[in-house]
Amino acid sequence: MTVLPSSPSSPSPKVAARTDLAALRFNQWTVVGVTLLGVVLGAVSGWAFLVLLALGAAMLLGAVRPDLSPLRAAYRMSGPVLGLKPDVVEKDPRAHHFAQGVGGVFLLAAGVSGVLGLTVLGTVLGLMVVALAALNLSQKICVGCLMYFQYRRLRYAVLSR
Repeated sequence: MTVLPSSPSSPSPKVAARTDLAALRFNQWTVVGVTLLGVVLGAVSGWAFLVLLALGAAMLLGAVRPDLSPLRAAYRMSGPVLGLKPDVVEKDPRAHHFAQGVGGVFLLAAGVSGVLGLTVLGTVLGLMVVALAALNLSQKICVGCLMYFQYRRLRYAVLSR
């Protein structure tokens, strides 16, 4: 017996979520480089922290609307030039989007702090983002992803009461 897709008794087909690991690595390298640039230049001029504001806003946009992500656009334009090849895996990207949003919030806080003259706070927040992105690059440990899974677990525990 054949079950047609339009049949009410057939389960709805699940579309496998896909993630391009090369794009994630490109984003992490970009975050490390641009954030270090902003932090180093921020030591000379507080206005250089505007770089962190711009990157933080770009990351937040990419977290909320991945199709409009400036980092994704940069990857698509410069990836082939840099010799990057897509490394697409069957993996849900929501945890990475959440992590990108957390990093974006930290960079926005770093940028605002630096522009307001709180250079040490801006530098510390920026270096935290660099350290966590470097941890993900070197050890494949995504702290923002771990936060996402803990959030989902807590949400389930609260809503299932």
